[in-house]
Amino acid sequence: MNSVVYPSRSPVAKLAIAFFAALVVATGGLYVGQSISVAWYLPLSILEIVLLLVMIFARRQKAVGYSLMFAFMFVSGATLAPVIDHYISIIGADAVFKAFALAVISFSGVALYAAKTKEDFSFLGGFLMLGAFALIGLLIIQWFIPFSSVGQMGIAALGILIFLGFTIYDINRLVRYGFSDADIPMIVVNIYLDFINLFVYILRFFASDED
Repeated sequence: MNSVVYPSRSPVAKLAIAFFAALVVATGGLYVGQSISVAWYLPLSILEIVLLLVMIFARRQKAVGYSLMFAFMFVSGATLAPVIDHYISIIGADAVFKAFALAVISFSGVALYAAKTKEDFSFLGGFLMLGAFALIGLLIIQWFIPFSSVGQMGIAALGILIFLGFTIYDINRLVRYGFSDADIPMIVVNIYLDFINLFVYILRFFASDED
């Protein structure tokens, strides 16, 4: 009896399936996050950071498995719920939806460009990391010295540019240098974080105009 040999999926197809599954899990976390007590948000935020750090260290040994990826996505979705609720209370649900649509369009546009261009954007890595650290520094300062609406808008604009840059950098590297199956969980997390941070900073930009 002849056995049927099914063609194996390409790494890109596996990445697409994993990313879709991760989004489903994150959406589930978002749904759960809307109904949990406020007291859980800080522990969940800490857990999200811990999971991310574990994945960063495990990445060197290519030991980031799907269980860890899905755990992070669920927790991240849960911690995103209060953020969205916060911005709905400030700028309204319509503006939040517009911010999400703008994030989808801009993310898709730069990702498509990064995938199709012949340019190598590897050189952006160092600049983007410096920009990210500068952004974190500004956010810390803002905790102690509240910025004006113009200052908040500037921080939001910087965040938008940085995470659009990270999107270009990450997608371009995937296309130019390829990836293995073992890389997929961390790639999914990276792309997800690029988009979510872009979305959040677009929300911040919209909200800064309300102050």
